[in-house]
Amino acid sequence: MCGITALLLADPNLMASPELHEGLGMLQHRGQDAAGIVTCGNKGRLYQIKGNGMVRDVFDQPKLEQLVGSMGVGHVRYPTAGSSSTSEAQPFYVNSPYGIVFAHNGNLVNADELRHFLDQDAHRHINTDSDSELLLNIFANNLQKTGKFRISEEDIFTAIKGIFDVCHGGYACVAMIAGFGIIGFRDPHGIRPIGFAKRSSPKGTDYMFASESVVCDGCSFSDFEDLKPGEAVIVSKAGVVTRRELVENANFSPCIFEYVYFSRPDSIIDGISVYKCRLAMGEALADQVIKKLGPNNDVDVIIPVPDTSRVAALQTAYKLDITYREGFIKNRYIGRTFIMPGQAMRKKTVRRKFNAMSLEFAGKNVLIVDDSIVRGTTSKEIVQMARDAGAKKVYLASCAPAIRYANVYGIDMPSPQELIAFNKTEDEIAEALGADQVIFQTLEGLIASCQKFNPSITSWDAAVFDGKYVTGQVDAAYLQHLEDLRSDGKKGKSEHTQSPETLGLYNFNLQLK
Repeated sequence: MCGITALLLADPNLMASPELHEGLGMLQHRGQDAAGIVTCGNKGRLYQIKGNGMVRDVFDQPKLEQLVGSMGVGHVRYPTAGSSSTSEAQPFYVNSPYGIVFAHNGNLVNADELRHFLDQDAHRHINTDSDSELLLNIFANNLQKTGKFRISEEDIFTAIKGIFDVCHGGYACVAMIAGFGIIGFRDPHGIRPIGFAKRSSPKGTDYMFASESVVCDGCSFSDFEDLKPGEAVIVSKAGVVTRRELVENANFSPCIFEYVYFSRPDSIIDGISVYKCRLAMGEALADQVIKKLGPNNDVDVIIPVPDTSRVAALQTAYKLDITYREGFIKNRYIGRTFIMPGQAMRKKTVRRKFNAMSLEFAGKNVLIVDDSIVRGTTSKEIVQMARDAGAKKVYLASCAPAIRYANVYGIDMPSPQELIAFNKTEDEIAEALGADQVIFQTLEGLIASCQKFNPSITSWDAAVFDGKYVTGQVDAAYLQHLEDLRSDGKKGKSEHTQSPETLGLYNFNLQLK
């Protein structure tokens, strides 16, 4: 899961980098592994800063001042395909044709097939294991076929349609063509989110693409619109907006886990308020608590695992008429454990991140509410912390159903064996986590919690819960291949053996000429 943004300012004398930097800060929750910005200045000259680390670590004021130009692309990375190598920090760039900068959020399920095509047929060298580089080079190869000195919007639409024809998976992308403008497009199933907005300025209208609406809100853009599945939007340097739906009868199936965990609560994605959606999840979860523990249960207090589950936990407590308390104090300077690479790192970080206040736990039967239970790393430590703080009984409730299957569209839960719910009953999960009882949301309840706010969405990517992959082309052989690439043990071994000298467009202070 990554965060992407692109910006074009109407005034060519202004710099896009400060607002791109601000936007990446608002998307930091989507990726903590790497960050990057590439801008375009006079005569189509490109400037870039990128590297591993949080946004605050990669950029400072002197570096931002080097990013000249009134349009640019930004990216925060959380590795799914590929590795955590600095060479895979985005945005990526190819100089031919036309000078293309590219950033991507998602994952391809036919990457090996595309890599073979680019090598054997298109004769384009792929230097990393990143899906983003594949998408960029498919796009570049399609544009190369025009053979034109200067391209048009029609050429770009044709090139993107070519991507949709051969690239299967979930992806949202932003691109910039040197001296031409910025582009955003979304996969034919609309799995990964992206939208765009505009803002009036003295010189005309500014335009921004972003993974979440909160970025545009924070930068004072308005009229945010989600891109439709299979849609592309082109904003030329002159501020002319051209948009087109390139896929007929697209099967719109947005990722439901965006609403459970990834997106900020103040975002609106595909017309659905993430905040309202989580309130509804809390109400639905209350029904499951009653079903599992009975209407006259012995729960004394409901405590959320900060931060994502707070909204749902509050509504669960309200519906059950049980006291809500903040029992875990979070260290805000430690990142999201779910998107940290490696199980050892995640486990070590949990107790540094949370502290249980004994006064809220001692002598009480506690219902802890979390947004989801994935590997169980955080949950097991949280349950033990509650017991150490004096809780008599510890019930654990999840706003999401049990996660039993791999995600192939950009969320790093590839190995089913790493999932706490894999091949386990609820009682076995509770025992593994050290909880007295574990309560899961139903898939029907989760879908209803989201769909009620946009009934036009009738299909969802919920593969981690039901094992149904909306794009097809996902079989047992592919899932095994994915597990070999991404399981914690094998990923860690791969990252420790790769060369630190891998050539990549990641030179921290380099001006591309």
